[in-house]
Amino acid sequence: MRVATFNCNSVRARLPIIGDWLAAQEPDILCLQETKVQDRDFPESAFTAAGYRVSFRGQKGYNGVAIVSKSAPADVRFGLDDGGEPDEPRLACAEIDGVHVVNTYVPQGTDPESPKFQYKLAWLDRLRGFFERHFTPQQPVLWTGDLNVAPTPIDVFDHDRLLGHVCHHPDEFAALATCLDWGFTDVFRKHCPEPNQFTFFDYRLPKSVDRGLGWRIDHILATPPLAERSTGAFIDLEPRRRAKPSDHTFLVADFDL
Repeated sequence: MRVATFNCNSVRARLPIIGDWLAAQEPDILCLQETKVQDRDFPESAFTAAGYRVSFRGQKGYNGVAIVSKSAPADVRFGLDDGGEPDEPRLACAEIDGVHVVNTYVPQGTDPESPKFQYKLAWLDRLRGFFERHFTPQQPVLWTGDLNVAPTPIDVFDHDRLLGHVCHHPDEFAALATCLDWGFTDVFRKHCPEPNQFTFFDYRLPKSVDRGLGWRIDHILATPPLAERSTGAFIDLEPRRRAKPSDHTFLVADFDL
């Protein structure tokens, strides 16, 4: 099983890149974030024409998540379900070929002094509760998406300069660790422990990909039954180098199931 995640920063704007990538890599599952389109305008036919099913929830201009899969998804759900704000365009969950897939677009947080930053920390805490209610670590569960946290010094291009900024802040490290401690392994780091491997490159930094000025804020995380069967992972930088790219690129993990 090949699983990928991609913050597309508008699924309609990035449709040519996504279509070419699906044809070249043929993933079994692709999780998309920041689709930025209301449901009635989602380009579903482009995915079905390529041989995929797609489950999505979005809103106009912001947020939005989708799970693209070769096999038909079961038990599709959207949003947090703890009685608080569901925030449906940030979470999609489905069972695909016996694997539970949780695709999230974690709030960015804006700034550590912003109320949105506290919302982000609370959102991650609520997500831990979501995992506890619906799954056990003994089940095959994948948590993937743009988590908006670069959790270690090697996950940013300049740790000393960026420590304390949003997405690389100790409070975010702790909040993410609470979710990971439930029972997840960072599949990419299992196979790729080297530094300077990033999934996000800011548009505002000229030639950021060539200069290695990136962040690793997109992740594929797996419970033990899947982590033990992971056979490799990689970041595909080619789509980020194309004309009119997203500021993120594809992260991929393979499993021997």
